Order: sequence, then structure tokens, then C-alpha cells
Amino acid sequence: MTTNATLDAPRTAPEHAETEDRRRTGPAARDEVRPLGPDSLTWKYFGDLRTGMLGIWIGALQNMYPQLGAGVEEHSILLREPLQRVARSVYPIMGVVYDGDRARQTGEQIKSYHKTIKGVDARGRRYHALDPETFYWAHATFFMLIIKTAEYFCGGLTEAEKRQLFDEHVQWYRMYGMSMRPVPKSWEEFQEYWDRKCREELEINKATLDIFDIRIPKPWFVPMPTGIWDQIFRPLVGAQRWIAAGVFDPPVREKAGMRWTLGDEILLRLFGKLVELTFVVVPDEIRLHPRALAAYRRAEGRIPPDAPLVEAPSFTAPPRDRQGLPMHYVPPRRSLLDRAGALVHTTFSLTGLGWAIPRPNSDKAA
Repeated sequence: MTTNATLDAPRTAPEHAETEDRRRTGPAARDEVRPLGPDSLTWKYFGDLRTGMLGIWIGALQNMYPQLGAGVEEHSILLREPLQRVARSVYPIMGVVYDGDRARQTGEQIKSYHKTIKGVDARGRRYHALDPETFYWAHATFFMLIIKTAEYFCGGLTEAEKRQLFDEHVQWYRMYGMSMRPVPKSWEEFQEYWDRKCREELEINKATLDIFDIRIPKPWFVPMPTGIWDQIFRPLVGAQRWIAAGVFDPPVREKAGMRWTLGDEILLRLFGKLVELTFVVVPDEIRLHPRALAAYRRAEGRIPPDAPLVEAPSFTAPPRDRQGLPMHYVPPRRSLLDRAGALVHTTFSLTGLGWAIPRPNSDKAA
């Protein structure tokens, strides 16, 4: 997540906004702060490996939000180590959905990484990563990631399922303890909100162009010649750009100067159907993110409900010169066997996002 602050009028501090929102909503609203569970559609889709196919789509959309993009430009090291950065960030983000009674704690953990991300962009606009409007925009893109993944690669959604997912995304957002004021009241209002943001507020900035042009340098821990690595990842990144162009709303596609034809649309739909059919035989140990897989095992009673949460592989840790900064999640070290399995999955997953799979019946945290 990352977040915004506007410029002209003095803005209520994020902490005050949160306090005011809680005071306004009262005890009844706080009773609604309960984690999502295995019966939710969000559990079904969010931890699915197929969401990684929209990596460039969601990265670009988040960065197009001006204040969020400014925070990324001035504070992020994504371009320095994109694979590791994405891989480790996904773990706590998944946890807000899948950590059960500990999801609220995970949400607070994520908020803590954003407290020092603030400043003034090149156009004189102030931003803060915990500004409610921008923090919610980042969350909205994760919600729409589910909608788009399900529509293109999982067989589609009914209107009733979209409404259910909308309600669940509100429940999910409460885990952060943020102000609920930016959150639309209904699925219909959300669609208006999304369309307005796409048409009127998103912009093509340096952070967005960096996502479109991103190169995935070979991480130090991958035992592979750089030339072979580049031959693998260049077409993967190119394919993600093409998918992003097709999944973007038309106003966003136009802003990005991307061309999309009827032939492209037909090809994307056929590819999506092929992915859907292929994943029928993909086992959960590969299909699901490790944090999600562990959650299902806890729900099924296969591991204790208080089993340690699965953490990112230690080789995805930020560079040593950044590890003391409060904005970084630093994974704990893992056993040699866990690290070997994580290395294989990080390198060869369909998306290159680096999701390490724990051994069956062993959900010990990293």
C-alpha cells in the first residue's frame, strides 16, 4: 500500500482522521471488524497465482495515482530489486485477508511501514502514505485485481458475486483501522468512484513509466547465467504489458497511449480460457500463495490455529543498507530446505513474483 496527501488546504492528519472516523462510527461499527474466512470469495481468489498475471496492471494503476506515484518515486527501491521487493511485500498483504484473528495485527504492521513515507512532489503537491484517500485507492486496486483476475482467468463472476466481493472488500479494509470515509457505500457507488478516478485523477508519471519499462535484473541468489535469465523474463514482462493493456479501462489505456484491437481482445479471452482450463489440474500447493495455503490448513484443522504465520523467504530481504528503515519488512531467516523450495518457486513461477511454497503439513513460519 502507499498513500496520498493533498496540497492546498491544510489536511487533517491521518491519525486524527482515523480517530474521528472511529468516533463517528461508534461501537456498532467496531463490532463489524472481523476477519474474512474460508467461506468468502476473497479467500477463493486473492491468494491464487493467477493474480500475478496482472502485476504490471496493478503496479501501473497504483502509481498513476499522483500522490502514491510520488511516494514510490521518492522512497521506493522497486527498480533496484523488483523481484525481491514484490515477493516480500505480498506476504503481509496476503495476511490481511488470510491471517484470521491475527489479520488486524497484520494490517497494523502494514500501516507502520508507511508512516514515514511523505513529502512534496515535483509539482508542489504534498503526499503522505497514510492519507485515507490514497491508502484506500491502493486497496481498491487490490479489490479490482480480484474482479479482473476472476473475469479474465477464472471463468467470470455473476453480479451477485461482484456485490459479495465488494462487501468483503469493505470488511477486509477494516483490518487496517483506517478511516472508512473514502469507501463507497455500494457496488454501484464503487463503479462510479472507479470510473471517476480513471477518467479524472490518474496520470502517467515517472513511477508509471518505470513499471511499463521495468526490467527484472537477475537476483544474486538465482544460479543461472544472466543471459538465460533475461531470455526468460523479457517475454514474461512483455506479456504482462500486453495483458495490462487489455485489462485497463479504456480511459486509462488511452492515457497510457496503448493500442488495443478486436483481435487483441479475442486473443486475450482465448488465452484466459486456456489459463482457466490449465489451472483445473494445478494443485493447491502451487496455485495458492503460502500465506493462503496455511490459512486453509488452519481452517481445516490440519495445523494448529496458532501456528506461526508463513513469512517471506529471507533471500527476499531488502538490501543491507535499507534494513534499518521503518518502511521495510525484513523476513526472518528460514531453514536450508525451506529456502531451497522457495528459491525454485520464486524463479520459475508463472509470474515471476516469487511465492515460496511451504512443505505439506509443515507450516512453520519462515
